[in-house]
Amino acid sequence: MGRASQGPPTIATVTSSQSPPGQSPTAQPPSAHRDLPLYGLDIETDTTADGLDPQVAPVLAVALVGEDFSAVFDGAETDLLADLNQHLADLRPGILVTWNGGCFDLPFLSERAAVCGVPLGLRLVHDPLIPGGNQSPQRLVGGYRARWHCHGHLDAYQVFRADVGASMGISCALKPLARLVGLDVVEVDRQRIHELSDDERSAYVVSDARLARALICRRAQPWAGVDQLPLSMGS
Repeated sequence: MGRASQGPPTIATVTSSQSPPGQSPTAQPPSAHRDLPLYGLDIETDTTADGLDPQVAPVLAVALVGEDFSAVFDGAETDLLADLNQHLADLRPGILVTWNGGCFDLPFLSERAAVCGVPLGLRLVHDPLIPGGNQSPQRLVGGYRARWHCHGHLDAYQVFRADVGASMGISCALKPLARLVGLDVVEVDRQRIHELSDDERSAYVVSDARLARALICRRAQPWAGVDQLPLSMGS
């Protein structure tokens, strides 16, 4: 697939403390997203150096999982980023579901795209009130609200952390929570992702994307946690 000419990744900052995290008087209400399809998204990065630092670690694979499909983008990093971006541009509008993606996956992809010179339709809004943001590649306090082309974003980790984690006193890490509700989990050594075969890495990244989607689908109102952005950021 060719690259979509969307311009460089955009990062804005939420500066008002008058609204709850992610809320904006000009944003669409969460219920506006109730009929949109959910797409799980997960990334794997190169662990030969520091897999958490986008300045040195390339993206090795990205998985996108819907109700009736799964896709893995890998190979040369510039190509996988461009192909992912084009695929999302062509995909039916929906909600990208990540697990801690507002603090890791999406800002990591944004920074790697900038390093590689690949334009993305990804728009990020920094929100210092998002908890757990110490994993953000930019090392900023908080995390990011996001939109990618016509797709909204929902960080399922933040949704579960706010109620299940708080009431049960658990960390809400993806694998333990998935096992708790009886979902099948693919386990690997997270420090040795670079040693996996292509097939092993693909199976792992697809599994994590599928788990994020499966967990949020168990919610009575899975769309309720969609990032709320100003409408001017949503185009």
